[in-house]
Amino acid sequence: MRWLVSVLLFFSAAGVSSFSVTTSNADVKVKENAGADLTCTVSADFGSNPRVEWKFDKLGSQTFVVFNGVVTDPYASRVTLYSRSNLRFSKVTREDTGVYTCEASSSTSGLQKATVKLTVLVPPSVPICGVPDSVTTGKSATLTCFDPAASPPPTYRWYKDGTLLPSDPSKFAGFQNATYKLDPATGKLDFPSAAKMDSGQYYCEVSNEAGPTQKCQARRMEVRDLNTGGIVAGVIIFLLLLGLVIFGVWYAKKKGYLPTAKTEGKHRMDAVYQPTSHGGDDDNGEFKQKSSFVV
Repeated sequence: MRWLVSVLLFFSAAGVSSFSVTTSNADVKVKENAGADLTCTVSADFGSNPRVEWKFDKLGSQTFVVFNGVVTDPYASRVTLYSRSNLRFSKVTREDTGVYTCEASSSTSGLQKATVKLTVLVPPSVPICGVPDSVTTGKSATLTCFDPAASPPPTYRWYKDGTLLPSDPSKFAGFQNATYKLDPATGKLDFPSAAKMDSGQYYCEVSNEAGPTQKCQARRMEVRDLNTGGIVAGVIIFLLLLGLVIFGVWYAKKKGYLPTAKTEGKHRMDAVYQPTSHGGDDDNGEFKQKSSFVV
């Protein structure tokens, strides 16, 4: 009798926990502008009218595609809900790439969900490459390569003088002396301390599963020693010019071509005497000024 009760309790517990939401394809890949189905199967335990919602999560931002069984306005023109819980895109764009979550609940169950990753395939385009023209020996240099459109994110490869640079040069005999660091995921090629052997023609390739490989135009990076001779020559020329200027000022003052503080003070202190004559007679006893000093 106890054995029978245990069995009944087991099946009862299994029945309570049987509420489930699943998908037949958790990783959907489709070309841009094609249609796509995102499946979501809700178990019968939810009843005949469960609450079904689809959410779209991209870069931490979440929006509703289906809310309470109804497709939201941003998706209404190209998304439909079929078989109660499945999502169908008539046409996808690269902006649709991301993670979709199907959630189901009812008055008799808690929230259950399943996630589907949608990748819209966009082939690589010609990448944007940055290669410095000149680098001083011993200084750091960074070469950049970026394709903003490719989906899934592409793999980046760098070539020097037509030879592929391995991402880990220490594993290859011909590159064991190389000091560069290459990140295939970001496209950065770093030289912590550039050497003359790093001079050459560089270009970058991008590739993914959506289409053919693309590459940027090759550009030359030249690694040069610091031009100490030129710096010394520049300093000497500057000192010579400064000496000529000082000599010119001294010579002009000596010859009187430039005013000095002494001559300027003398001009300010000089007084000019101007006699003034007045008509009339002094016999009337009145005082009359006959001369003035003009300073």
